[in-house]
Amino acid sequence: MHTTTNTAHTDAATAVGAPNSVLRVAPASPAAAAAYFGASLAFHADVSDVASALAAGGDPGFVVVDSRSTASWGQGHIPGAVHLPTALIPEQAAQLLDKSVPVVTYCWGPGCNGATRAALALAQLGFQVKEMLGGFEYWAREGFEFETWEGNERRAPDTLTAPADAADCGC
Repeated sequence: MHTTTNTAHTDAATAVGAPNSVLRVAPASPAAAAAYFGASLAFHADVSDVASALAAGGDPGFVVVDSRSTASWGQGHIPGAVHLPTALIPEQAAQLLDKSVPVVTYCWGPGCNGATRAALALAQLGFQVKEMLGGFEYWAREGFEFETWEGNERRAPDTLTAPADAADCGC
């Protein structure tokens, strides 16, 4: 009966011209959308792009910062990352990082805003910074190697986050 009521309500709303929940708020103009998505890419990098740049060898042009606790760092971190917990950024960033080199921050994963807080703290100190979307969770889920206190580890890629039979997702 609940489904029938919802269907009847949806049909009635559609019948009187009310938009569906997707279009209740109209999409932005193409110019506004281009500005928004362009800005988003200036602030974010994804796990695959970071991994690809690091795997290419040589200087990727950025440094990766793990903003998690020491215990979390020991559980696993991106090889070559700098360990700089968010709370220590104000006092240690200048000694560990070069302001002329962009920084990519990460924390646990999409459910954690620690990388965002770290990026904010670094930006306030004058660093160019991007946040790595997906964090350590997606680094591991996409099958990239990581370091732990016991040594290096790699998990099989989760096919919900990475292609099973291709080098990249094509996006």
